[in-house]
Amino acid sequence: MAEQNGQANQPNKQEKVQDLNQLLKVRREKLAELQEAGKDPFQITKYNVTYHTAEAKAEFESKFPKPAEGEEIPELKEEDKIYVSIAGRLMSKRVMGKASFGNVQDLKGNIQIYVTRDELGEDDYKDFKRMDIGDNVGVEGYVFRTKMGEVSIHAKKVVLLSKSLQVLPEKFHGLKDTDIRYRQRYVDLIMNPEVKDTFVKRSKIISSIRRFLDGQGFMEVETPILVANPGGAAARPFETHFKALDEDMKLRISLELYLKRLIVGGMERVYEIGRVFRNEGVDTRHNPEFTLMELYQAYTDYHGMMDLTENMYRHVAQEVLGTTTITYNGVEMDLGKPFERITMVDAVKKYAGVDWNEVADLDAAKALAKEHHIEVEPHHTKGDILNLFFETYVEEHLIQPTFIMDHPIEISPLTKKKPDNPDYVERFEFFMNGWEMANAYSELNDPIDQRQRFEAQDERAAAGDEEAEHVDDDFLNALEVGMPPTGGIGYGIDRLVMIMTDSPAIRDVLLFPTLKSIN
Repeated sequence: MAEQNGQANQPNKQEKVQDLNQLLKVRREKLAELQEAGKDPFQITKYNVTYHTAEAKAEFESKFPKPAEGEEIPELKEEDKIYVSIAGRLMSKRVMGKASFGNVQDLKGNIQIYVTRDELGEDDYKDFKRMDIGDNVGVEGYVFRTKMGEVSIHAKKVVLLSKSLQVLPEKFHGLKDTDIRYRQRYVDLIMNPEVKDTFVKRSKIISSIRRFLDGQGFMEVETPILVANPGGAAARPFETHFKALDEDMKLRISLELYLKRLIVGGMERVYEIGRVFRNEGVDTRHNPEFTLMELYQAYTDYHGMMDLTENMYRHVAQEVLGTTTITYNGVEMDLGKPFERITMVDAVKKYAGVDWNEVADLDAAKALAKEHHIEVEPHHTKGDILNLFFETYVEEHLIQPTFIMDHPIEISPLTKKKPDNPDYVERFEFFMNGWEMANAYSELNDPIDQRQRFEAQDERAAAGDEEAEHVDDDFLNALEVGMPPTGGIGYGIDRLVMIMTDSPAIRDVLLFPTLKSIN
């Protein structure tokens, strides 16, 4: 019975909505009062920030370390005071008569502020007391340590820089609903410091990649997003219409074919980091738009791309995380050791117990697939079925950094054949945590062979493969002009960030992931 009474005393949904509406009404009334008094915060155009909160704390603590337990906190002399001007969001406020405490959060952390009527004056202190959680404020004052030992700012001036007209989630429960977090990322960043840390690290990871490649002599370039013929990957594109030219266009699914044109043009080492778009499903590792990096280097092959990948991953992990040992979902992955290199055929033999060198033809491959309960589609070739065995039996075991080499030619239409075995190509996929992290080739530069493979892809498309590539005559013309031996690779930046930030889903490393519209 007591439990029933307790439930009855809880506010229902309608009451909560009414309470929220009243709070929102009060905030707008406060703004109107400020505007009538000539104190409109939205008229402020700039504010002089001299420190971030973390910087203010660090400088003070380096100069005045925390006293040992039992020792008194010394009084600051005027000449020793560190005066700062910070700005951020007011995250908490505790008014106690003539003195109040608050907490201000900015990009790099948060700091307690101590605000008194004697220091601010009667009117300004009254204005501070009417500020709301979520307001953007500027605080000028000096850094000190309270009697409780907390580094704080003794405010001499508090300025309302922007009025928050919405109510932030309740502090102790935070913002946990994942759908709301993704839709209102701005609130997510305010309420969940670990989310902000993830995106700060994402930025540092991309910057570190750029520094590494720039140091290797690569040039960053940009290529078209709207294209007539998307190529460079097996994927279904998004389609649109360009009214000015009255032409149907597609969003790129890859960066490859334009970057190779630049290799033909003599640019030798190029890379691009950019969004690509694939009209496919959404899950923890897939979003229809994602960040891809592709690079191409003349006069090297897929072995050169393996070396570059090992070195780059180690460099980024050490620079951003301070270690080459990464922990994801409780599993350690060691980037410091040499990465394993194994062919796809040997990997399938190791984990599935099937020696593909003994599979005579397509009929034998189909029979093996049926025996192992692997579903085969009409357009699948012997090479496709090998890849299905790999996906079914091998991928989940590739936790430590591993290069899977030498793919069947049927699934690699842009790759050079292996000279000693033309059924396979000089290609590798890089795996960690059971995920494909990168895909690389010794790039096909024979225009006659490339045309034949494009035509074979056209046949696959005619047979119902919506992800097959199509003949790209301009790219073939570029190859006829002449492309030198080249190594190329594509990296999934979002998965790299997931691994290095221990994030469970791709949506956790995209600031604004694709979501179904709310009707």
